[in-house]
Amino acid sequence: MAELRVPKLNNNDTEYLLVEWLAADGARVAEDDAVVLVETSKAAEELTAGASGVLRHRLRAGVWCRPDDVIASIDGTAEPSGPQPASPDRVSPVTAQRGTAQRGTAQHGTAEDSAPLITAPAQALIDELGIDLERVRALGIPVVRRADVERVAATPLGGETSTDGRAEHRLSRVQRAVARSVELSHQTIPAAYAVVRMDLGPALEYARAKTMEIRRPVGPAEVFVQAVAGLHERFPLFFATVDGTVDGTVDGTRALLSEAPNIGVTVDVGEGLYVPVVHDAGSRTTKDIATTLMKHRLAAATGEFTESDLSGANFVVTLHTEHGVVLAIPFVFPGTVCALAVAGPREGTLADIGLAYDHRLINGRDAALFLNALKATVEGLT
Repeated sequence: MAELRVPKLNNNDTEYLLVEWLAADGARVAEDDAVVLVETSKAAEELTAGASGVLRHRLRAGVWCRPDDVIASIDGTAEPSGPQPASPDRVSPVTAQRGTAQRGTAQHGTAEDSAPLITAPAQALIDELGIDLERVRALGIPVVRRADVERVAATPLGGETSTDGRAEHRLSRVQRAVARSVELSHQTIPAAYAVVRMDLGPALEYARAKTMEIRRPVGPAEVFVQAVAGLHERFPLFFATVDGTVDGTVDGTRALLSEAPNIGVTVDVGEGLYVPVVHDAGSRTTKDIATTLMKHRLAAATGEFTESDLSGANFVVTLHTEHGVVLAIPFVFPGTVCALAVAGPREGTLADIGLAYDHRLINGRDAALFLNALKATVEGLT
């Protein structure tokens, strides 16, 4: 008999909410089947069975679980055993908005009326943003998760006005997260900037050929992720993290080098700016990178990223390939040292590619060496 244990999903939470079972108790499942939805403070994660057989629930939906807790078993018998009741101190504070605030389970089919059940992380975000519950109920779904609330927050209200009578646009949670990152970056990172003009002609021809070959869309993002990752060994400081603290403040006394290039790529499809990560990009093929970035673009449309999708970047590629943009200066994302700005061609196939960098670790000469090495790689693609 195999056991389904809760993995460590992030470093910030000690407990996660078991939102709902995606496979019924007693259902026969395959190893790779998603069987349960667990929510952290940042994202919802679908956990797979990990083994083939008959699924036995150990915990009910709507309770808290901790890393390494056994929440289900998988065996070869056919009769469902039924979920075990949660212990008193593990019952979820999921708030069921059904007339009066009450505790309940986050399981489909248990609603006493048509009002949705709101998970604890979702309720916390509702409280934080001051969202009217009627807007949440208008979604028409039985279980409201944090991602659903983010979707509501990102939808502007018609006719909303400020206290002085002017039209007001409320920033979405994603936009506010970006604002906090920008503010922290400007407060703590002494950034500098360098630009090199590159001929993207060879890269664009390479991208077109690869698109036909691997049947995946290949463009500037895929090209530059692969090219940047290839420079990791020669320029380790560009993928480092500034460390060293005095009284809780980073003082930049040392740099922690990264074992592999984990390249974050900005994605904005109109639902907010995200920076999902291509992990260990140096060991990936073009097809691997293109497949990962395609998945990230689809996730950006709904905001349904996993925790690992958005964690661990040690270099960021920012895309500014919209028509007419000839130069962009990105901020250095907290936790990284560099942000590469990729603009589209401005004169034929020529484009200005810039590097924002943390001046505590990297000097202007080093930045120029990196950019020229990148230029040689991109212009040498065949």
